Amino acid sequence: MSATPVHGTWEPEPAARWEDAFLSGNGHHGALVHGDPHADRVIVTHHALVRPDGDDEHRRPPALADRLPALQDRLLAGDTTAAEDFTDGRPLQWVRPFHPAFQLRLDRPSPDDTGTAPYRRAVDFTTGETTATRADWTSRVFVSRADDVIVQHVTAPHLTLDLSLDPRLPGAPAGLGIGHGTVLTSEGALLTLRARYPGSDLAYTGVTLVAVTGGTTRLTPPGVLVEGATEVLLLTRVHRHTGELDTGAESRALRDLLDAAPYASSYAGSYDDLLARHLNRHRTAYDRVTLDLAADPAERALPGSDLLARPHSAALLERLFAAGRYHLLSASGLLPPRLTGLWTGDWNTAWSGAFTTNANLNLQTASAAAAALPEVTEAHAALVHRQLPDWRDNAREIFGTRGVVAPSHTDGECGHTYHFSREYPLHLWTAGADWLLKPLVDHDDTYGTRDPRTTAALSEVAAFYEDFLTRTDDAGHLVVVPSYSPENRPANASWGALDAAMDLSAARHALLTAADRHPEHADRRRALAGRLPAHRVNADGALAEWAWPGLADTYDHRHLSHLYGVWPLDEINPYDTPDLARAAHRALTLRGAENDSAHGHLHHALVAARLRDGDRVAHALGRVLDGDYFHASLMSAHYPHRDVYNADAAHALPAVLIEMLVQSTPGRLVLLPALPASCRQGELRGVRTRFGASLDLAWTPDGSATAVLRPDRTHRIELRTPSGAEPLDLVAGEDRVISVKAR
Repeated sequence: MSATPVHGTWEPEPAARWEDAFLSGNGHHGALVHGDPHADRVIVTHHALVRPDGDDEHRRPPALADRLPALQDRLLAGDTTAAEDFTDGRPLQWVRPFHPAFQLRLDRPSPDDTGTAPYRRAVDFTTGETTATRADWTSRVFVSRADDVIVQHVTAPHLTLDLSLDPRLPGAPAGLGIGHGTVLTSEGALLTLRARYPGSDLAYTGVTLVAVTGGTTRLTPPGVLVEGATEVLLLTRVHRHTGELDTGAESRALRDLLDAAPYASSYAGSYDDLLARHLNRHRTAYDRVTLDLAADPAERALPGSDLLARPHSAALLERLFAAGRYHLLSASGLLPPRLTGLWTGDWNTAWSGAFTTNANLNLQTASAAAAALPEVTEAHAALVHRQLPDWRDNAREIFGTRGVVAPSHTDGECGHTYHFSREYPLHLWTAGADWLLKPLVDHDDTYGTRDPRTTAALSEVAAFYEDFLTRTDDAGHLVVVPSYSPENRPANASWGALDAAMDLSAARHALLTAADRHPEHADRRRALAGRLPAHRVNADGALAEWAWPGLADTYDHRHLSHLYGVWPLDEINPYDTPDLARAAHRALTLRGAENDSAHGHLHHALVAARLRDGDRVAHALGRVLDGDYFHASLMSAHYPHRDVYNADAAHALPAVLIEMLVQSTPGRLVLLPALPASCRQGELRGVRTRFGASLDLAWTPDGSATAVLRPDRTHRIELRTPSGAEPLDLVAGEDRVISVKAR
């Protein structure tokens, strides 16, 4: 039995549903592996696969800038429904949906002597490799971070396989123009599948090189039949393109990968060499951080599905932490994770499989800095910087300003704001650019650098606020008008309102952060930030979601946008702003869960951790662990009882576990701020702090704890522990051991 945490999961049965398929990915290609020895399926995905709709015009932001002053006048005069007609009249338009490419089918006759043999499928988080075995049959699959290819290796004596690329997945449009190609090659065969979208010049093409050892290979269009072989190696890529893909060039590129082990007696050597190159990138990233909760070794040995039936098990938290980091890394590359990460088996992906940026994306990537996954932040940065031209259009067209305004939904290609409606006036949301740049600022703090792209983007956010913040209240404070708190509304007004707490926090943070990085504009931007109103505490003693007097709170809602100042910002905390922290805590205790969205529970836990409430962290985690949110794959669902495949819980959970143990700012370290009573013992190794140090933390049942800091920079920070506060001087390259009482 394992004496250390398990870095993988396994099941004793094949995946009957695509949601239970084990996952592999490199941030570009994804694979959902069913692992059935007689009907094996690998569903292929790619971040670039979004379905075109042929209508570029509606993907423009609404041209409303000339009407903005009149809207502001009406809202300031008390017209609480004024924003409902601030639109160009378009109906609600969803962003272009993410979809799967096809499934790689491997059908094999069922020999009598293997039908009852023990079966096991597993995924190794340290390698990204999925395996499935029964009797003498073995299948191994991984997606290479080094060579950007899906690799599958199947072995068995006298192996017979019917291979094909099958586009028939749930929800595939009837008008999808399918073309198959199958040719024999010296290695075995080359399979191609081209799918042209209805009414578009866009298409995607999958190419699979089939390399066979032994036996015979013959054409059985649209696939091939392999008989009497000892092994089959499959190399697969998919491309989205206009016109026709040069499949000859792609087949040569795949064939070149086989030359990595030219003297091997079998293609197993090629597989092993491809895997080794992949591990140089994947394992290096995955191994940086580990969590050990001293779980029962017998529980650590259980299949994932059995472990999920023990929601209070420390072994389950260990495995979900490991799985969350694995899936987050695997989904991040070309882009950061979508609502479904990098995976889906259905063309009708919920909410278009988009990037929902007003909560979900930042929650999913919340652990990137602390959990030592700069690869995730780089993917996040790629999305942001690629879309900045569209963000400028949003600012100009909707608000008539310079600078940038981010959309609340994007397909990963277009950053224009065009997804909005009366009930969801997402085009009024101005906090998005600061929210999306915050992880990039955290990354710079963590690694002691200042990415010039982030610095330039922060200046553009500040420029927006300089132009937008022109209206004042009777006391001379600036007013954010219109203002929107995703995705809530005041109890006594419409969705578009004034001075949402998130907007105030975002404007202050953006102006002050830009001032810090641009000294030439610092005085002007700090002065503007100083003219914004303070947060309001309502009659319930809670931080109000809208600071504008008279706007009443709506408590039962899944979003916690108004607590942006607590998490991820450092604006409100128990140390510098204790009164506001108490008001924020009151707001948190009054907040309902509405429809039990997983992201709401974990967002609640992150805020609770910042406010040092370990019991509330445990309660929010318990709602998810007790609510049957996780599939056997350890990917999660949006709602209880595994309803709607969604990566929010899976990817956000590691951040919650880190935040309850370690928090940091550029000038502060907080140890064990919100340790739940259920986590009596453990060790967290390798986390990064925002003052440039790595940290190992261990705590024991007797209440003692030890932290080892390995700083990269020399400076003084404030150390906060359950025992109090003290200054701590750090010297680059010199380890610092800290002993504290955990309780």
